[in-house]
Amino acid sequence: MANMGLFSGTKSSKPLTMSVKSLTVKFRIPYYTHWGQSLLVCGSEPVLGSWDVKKGFLLSPVHQDDELIWSGSIAVPIGFSCEYSYYVVDDRKNLLRWEMGKKRKLLLHETIKDGEVVELHDLWQTGGDALPFRSAFKNVIFRCSFSLDIERSDGLIQNKLEQEDSVLVRFKICIPNIEEDTSVYVIGSTSMLGQWKLQNGLKLSYAGESVWEADRVIQRGDFPIKYKYCKSGKTGNISLETGANRNLNVDFSNNQPRYIFLSDGMMREMPWRGAGVAVPMFSVRSEADLGVGEFLDLKLLVDWAVESGFHLVQLLPINDTSVNRMWWDSYPYSSLSVFALHPLYLRVQALSEKMPEDIKREIEKAKVQLDKKDVDYEATLATKLAIAQKVFNQEKDLILNSSAFQNFFSENEDWLKPYAAFCFLRDFFDTSDHSQWGRFSHYSKDKLAKLISEDSLHYDIIRFHYYVQFHLHIQLSEAAEYARKKGVVLKGDLPIGVDRNSVDTWVYPNLFRMNTSTGAPPDYFDKNGQNWGFPTYNWEEMSKDNYAWWQARLTQMSKYFTAYRIDHILGFFRIWELPEHAMTGLIGKFRPSIPLSQEELEREGIWDFDRLTRPYIRLEHLQEKFGSSWTYIAANFLSEFQKGRYEFTEDCNTEKKIAAKLKTCAEKSMLLDSEDKTRRDLFDLIQNIVLIRDPEDSKKFYPRFNLEDTSSFMDLDDHSKNVLKRLYYDYYFHRQENLWRENALKTLPALLNSSDMMACGEDLGLIPSCVHPVMEELGLIGLRIQRMPSEPGLEFGIPSQYNYMTVCAPSCHDCSTLRAWWEEDEERRRRFFKNVVGSDALPPSQCLPDITHFILRQHVESPSMWAIFPLQDLLALKEDYTTRPATEETINDPTNPRHYWRYRVHVTLESLQKDKELKMTVKDLVCASGRSCPPGGEEVASNTRDKQQVASSREKNPISKPLSGVPQKGTVAVV
Repeated sequence: MANMGLFSGTKSSKPLTMSVKSLTVKFRIPYYTHWGQSLLVCGSEPVLGSWDVKKGFLLSPVHQDDELIWSGSIAVPIGFSCEYSYYVVDDRKNLLRWEMGKKRKLLLHETIKDGEVVELHDLWQTGGDALPFRSAFKNVIFRCSFSLDIERSDGLIQNKLEQEDSVLVRFKICIPNIEEDTSVYVIGSTSMLGQWKLQNGLKLSYAGESVWEADRVIQRGDFPIKYKYCKSGKTGNISLETGANRNLNVDFSNNQPRYIFLSDGMMREMPWRGAGVAVPMFSVRSEADLGVGEFLDLKLLVDWAVESGFHLVQLLPINDTSVNRMWWDSYPYSSLSVFALHPLYLRVQALSEKMPEDIKREIEKAKVQLDKKDVDYEATLATKLAIAQKVFNQEKDLILNSSAFQNFFSENEDWLKPYAAFCFLRDFFDTSDHSQWGRFSHYSKDKLAKLISEDSLHYDIIRFHYYVQFHLHIQLSEAAEYARKKGVVLKGDLPIGVDRNSVDTWVYPNLFRMNTSTGAPPDYFDKNGQNWGFPTYNWEEMSKDNYAWWQARLTQMSKYFTAYRIDHILGFFRIWELPEHAMTGLIGKFRPSIPLSQEELEREGIWDFDRLTRPYIRLEHLQEKFGSSWTYIAANFLSEFQKGRYEFTEDCNTEKKIAAKLKTCAEKSMLLDSEDKTRRDLFDLIQNIVLIRDPEDSKKFYPRFNLEDTSSFMDLDDHSKNVLKRLYYDYYFHRQENLWRENALKTLPALLNSSDMMACGEDLGLIPSCVHPVMEELGLIGLRIQRMPSEPGLEFGIPSQYNYMTVCAPSCHDCSTLRAWWEEDEERRRRFFKNVVGSDALPPSQCLPDITHFILRQHVESPSMWAIFPLQDLLALKEDYTTRPATEETINDPTNPRHYWRYRVHVTLESLQKDKELKMTVKDLVCASGRSCPPGGEEVASNTRDKQQVASSREKNPISKPLSGVPQKGTVAVV
């Protein structure tokens, strides 16, 4: 007898007398858990918890050979179907981990008889397994010019079980990348699988969604079975999957299964690897642009990328940053709106097919005036907006009444209306600081409706912002579709923050902690830390609507990009939070984090909290820093509260107050030293603390970063030093790990599930130990920069040892280019030449093309999924492009918060396209490494010519030998 409530979800107080036909489903999956963890299956039907993990079906573990197998059986009705997934839980069924990818589907055909046992052999789905179904691969790289017809229906049993001692095995394999007219087979040790002969193997049928399936009735005496999947092309080429044989071993001792459904995951092939080029949009130069790279230039860049063997083009953020309406806005990570595109990248020539002659002449004149070595941000933006305004005045009704614009408006009005209103108010009040906007300081839908009303006198100003965004959308969409058709992934950049004076903080103030600032602790980029000025996120508030703001942001981004870089991914684990009054990035704390409690410190014998949390300023410190001018500093910035002990006065007890007072003193010529030096010295004094008191709870404390470097710490007794050192390392490297892991597993999936873009995470800097396991679990691709190795004790990263789930690069926009890095430090250059190149010779002082070729070859031959090179590093392959001083090619200086982002490539895309020699050199590097190249473009050199060129170059160039320098392990062969 069976309880119908098991199938229907209803409760029954009396046993039913009717007989219900049922069968048994046995789940089986190998998975290693930690102590106290269990595996359960949860699904769409009541018997599996109806997607409530707390009600899911717990499995039981058993060791089998070198695997831990989790299994369990349930009774289900004939014809049962459901979706399900596996989850890791603790003893109380609290969710710890879950499978990535799509939900599994189970459909048991009605031909499976009453009382039968169906055994499901599953494999845990990782984030990496889901990558081939992200749009970068599915819609671009693996994009098919042909269609596959589904050859079998879900759940259909192709063969009948007629003999008692036989078992029906369903083979199932996923193959996301397959060529036209390719057949898929499974071959194996039994005669029913051809005894390893393809012609007698089992041919699989396409079942949709990149899955191939087939059934085969096998005698029990044939078990255990060894098998593999293989592909057979139309030309007769056979591709057998890599790795060890797959094994199918079935326990027939009790409750014998008659049906075994295998879910064997992905076909094991050589891991796909590709290469790409990275360049900021503003850095691109073309013959058509007006002083800056433009969205339509991407089509030329894509053409060059294809013919150079690249599958990817990576950009910096392209959102509108017009907060200050000056060159400060060149910083692309400080968004005015996370949805709006930057008018800087508009091609004004494309605004109208009937451009008036006077505007054409104005454009040609502007092209000459703005064709400078670097971007003139203010002049370029002003010129483009002025020209766009003139075209708008002539065509506004034609464009804004078009069906194309109406569709764009209806799809984007949720962000477009507030954006246009914000831009109007910014210009009207002459500031983006919305706290200065009077009654418009606080956003409301009613106020917005009045601001954008058709009856308002400024309605054309509002419509102009609509118009510009519409054309930006049209132009970027055209370039994005062009890239997709060419097999090139367009990769965007997701900034970690937004400007505190932005549309988003105006409309959604509850989502931000406006009294704080975001940054990064001291690291490779800046020994004093970084203060980006963005407010930190209020994650608790964001979680209330399941991170809808993030979901909308990623959805918008996916209209143009098929991949994206998550800027400072560590911020989704924890963010470095600074008080709003800070200017540097040193005196901060992590949010979230577990602080040191007053009780904890007192147990350790730490009592004098006032001494540890106030700036420690002694007379000798002042005399040492300021010399003879110490009395002036003490009189104007400090007060003496004890004999020889000083504290900052109320009007200069924060970094911003100090900077403001110094500016006044400098204007009155009252400083003996420079303003910058005096500011640095005063900042050193105010930062001379050991503990930071929590502003919201006076009994909680945070260790100041690098506290051992302070004189405040050095003057403590030995006991206090030892205690504080131990608690410092506990705070920064131990006690937060579980908290940060849990935080990331709440926030990052919201991003990943918002779109089907491929996601990469910028995981540079101080990396908690929980970061890389979480990224691997979620299928996030990390970043490896050779000069910033993540492994302790290494000065230079070893590309041949990089993990597959990484992007590798010799440099990035936040550091000097390969050429500049090579030339800026002679001793480091010698160490690199000896330890990486493997030569005791004196290295050249300049980064010659041979040096560049060697380093780029290291990277393309690495196991990393992607090798992505800054365009400047690629141009260093040819002397013709190295005449410009290397230091001028740097995009950003992270140590300078007011850096002008204005670098422009000194050669046009049209010229690069004509340079067949450079394209061939780059493509030879990519193809010779075994990385995939997009179809089309110029034919790559034949293998014979490649080998001749390599041999010839090695005779001339001693560093072109195989990559077997001291730390190398030879040329990489990825398996």
